[in-house]
Amino acid sequence: MTQTPATPLPPPEERRRLREAASLTQAQLATRVGVSRETVRAWETGRTTPRGRKREAYAKLLDDLAEDIPAVEETEAAVEAVAAVVPEAQPEPEHADIVVVEIPVPHTAPAPAPLTPAQAFDALYAFCAPSLVRQTYLLTGRRELARESVERAFQTAWQRWPEVAVDRDPAGWVRSVAYEYALSPWHRFRPRYRHPEPPPPAPADRALLTALLGLPPSYRRTLLLYDGVGLGLAEMAAETEASTPAAANRLLHAREAVAARLPELSDPAELHRRLTELASTGRLHAAKPPTVRFVGERRTLFWTRAAIAFTVTIIGATTLTLRTAPTHYEPPVPLGQRVEGVPPRAVQGALSEEEVQLRDRLRNGMTVGRERLLPLSR
Repeated sequence: MTQTPATPLPPPEERRRLREAASLTQAQLATRVGVSRETVRAWETGRTTPRGRKREAYAKLLDDLAEDIPAVEETEAAVEAVAAVVPEAQPEPEHADIVVVEIPVPHTAPAPAPLTPAQAFDALYAFCAPSLVRQTYLLTGRRELARESVERAFQTAWQRWPEVAVDRDPAGWVRSVAYEYALSPWHRFRPRYRHPEPPPPAPADRALLTALLGLPPSYRRTLLLYDGVGLGLAEMAAETEASTPAAANRLLHAREAVAARLPELSDPAELHRRLTELASTGRLHAAKPPTVRFVGERRTLFWTRAAIAFTVTIIGATTLTLRTAPTHYEPPVPLGQRVEGVPPRAVQGALSEEEVQLRDRLRNGMTVGRERLLPLSR
């Protein structure tokens, strides 16, 4: 069997441009192809690629849109621009052979300068950080942990900025890192997070937050991504690193658990509204972008120096061991063989004849001469 070659498709940016040029929404385009709006959005962002019959239908529709849109040639535009600025023809002089007409060059605005890495990072931070802090608060129920998770995620993004800058969805990359850090089980051992924070003052918000925190972390994250952020099923499954059926089952179980505690939230639209209101009640603020970049650079410098110091310590210990270790093999002494070079035992024992004579001579010699002065006891 031979496999049919796939129908070629334009780049994701061109797909979106053709749809917008035809004045079609994502929902209208999805209805024509026979898919959901989230699927069309994933095709236009480049996250997924259509296959099979849907790919053929999508490619044919894009070709039709490209034919319907009138293309304006650059030469025609240039001619029209020049004709608009050419002055009216003046009468030729009587004895002139050639008339020179000066055509002014139309002024074009200079192209905007590209953003520096710091400016691009600051723009991404200003766009994503406020909403991401509120989302992380719904995951953890702790304001300080939510702010710390978002700042750590952006610090990691700044350390790996060449990779994040060319990612298809930099906001999704940072969101995934922030969620992973916020849901880490090691936070329960930190002294600052052992005690719970005060709940929201409103009883309805407090009940919803309690229901969310009662869900398993994977279910809580799935529910927030789908009903809170508004991601599609395929995008949510890709971000949570799960299959599409598994992500769908987690979403259904999470909705059932929340509806069991709060029956009025059985409607997904109402649940989305309440999640948005709950995230907006708390006063959640993130640090400024330069501060985040500065702290991230300092942390990177500290761990780099620590790694260098640890490596130098290992090298020094290894060198000392090699210098002091024996360089040849010394076989053990077999049993029953006399060991040479061992000093005599220093334990007190019986005196020899010479030692006894020496002791007697010393005792007798003590009585010759003047009497020794001894203290008298009174």
